[in-house]
Amino acid sequence: MFAGSLVALVTPMHANGEIDEDAFERFIEWQIEERTNGLVPVGTTGESPTLSHAEHKRIVELTVRVAKKRVPVIAGAGSNSTAEAIALARHAQAVGADAVLVVTPYYNKPTQEGLFLHFTAVADAVNIPLIIYNIPSRSVVDMSVATMARLSQHRNIVGVKDATANLTRPQHTAAACGDDFRQLSGEDHTALAFLAAGGHGCISVTANVAPRLCSDMHAAWAAGNIHNAMALQRHLLAMHDAMFVETSPGPVKFAASLLGFGTEHCRLPLAPIADSTRAKVRAAMVGAGLIS
Repeated sequence: MFAGSLVALVTPMHANGEIDEDAFERFIEWQIEERTNGLVPVGTTGESPTLSHAEHKRIVELTVRVAKKRVPVIAGAGSNSTAEAIALARHAQAVGADAVLVVTPYYNKPTQEGLFLHFTAVADAVNIPLIIYNIPSRSVVDMSVATMARLSQHRNIVGVKDATANLTRPQHTAAACGDDFRQLSGEDHTALAFLAAGGHGCISVTANVAPRLCSDMHAAWAAGNIHNAMALQRHLLAMHDAMFVETSPGPVKFAASLLGFGTEHCRLPLAPIADSTRAKVRAAMVGAGLIS
């Protein structure tokens, strides 16, 4: 179920910062039409830190409703409070999400034992798959392979979104957790190399605006057409660069706005992106054939 090109969905907003539900629903339909293999709402790219609980739940509900089981929905349910993560995971399950994505607790800086107990508690509270989100650059803590191996024994913990950009990690994770443990890259630049190192897919930022190209790259890899997969990844390189020229999701929300999906507005403390960033994003999109 969890493989190929999955998209870390942006949350489209009006210029006043209110969620643009119409744009979001159109965006999901477009993603599915463009062959995206899975939808991941209310993660980092979806601005989950600045959404209210009600908004967070509404976005999950809309995603599930529009997707209609055509592709899996992996709902963000992370928090640095275990009780809050449990509540979000239970809500995701109740409204029909196929799985939850739970980030390593940020700011608290738990030990490896704290990480083990946190994820075990969330996984015990639901009956849908849980994917660990390991992103040391944002959460400060890095889940060790040994801790992940312990957690992989839980019936509900089925994989990881690995945003370490460490290409030895998927090899060690496969050796420790088994080939069935789903490994999804969280880093667009190394997505293809991650597949070569034993991964199964990518939860992508770039796929917000280049879903067909990202999907085609994964399909080419799965079909054994390595040359085409490499060519598509090279074609996407400037897009990957542009999406991270400033703190995400600023650049990708501007890119989505150029395609008609909401405005470029991000909630504070994310500042409006610089004019130079807009120029780089626009140029990358033209180069990739996404806009004229």
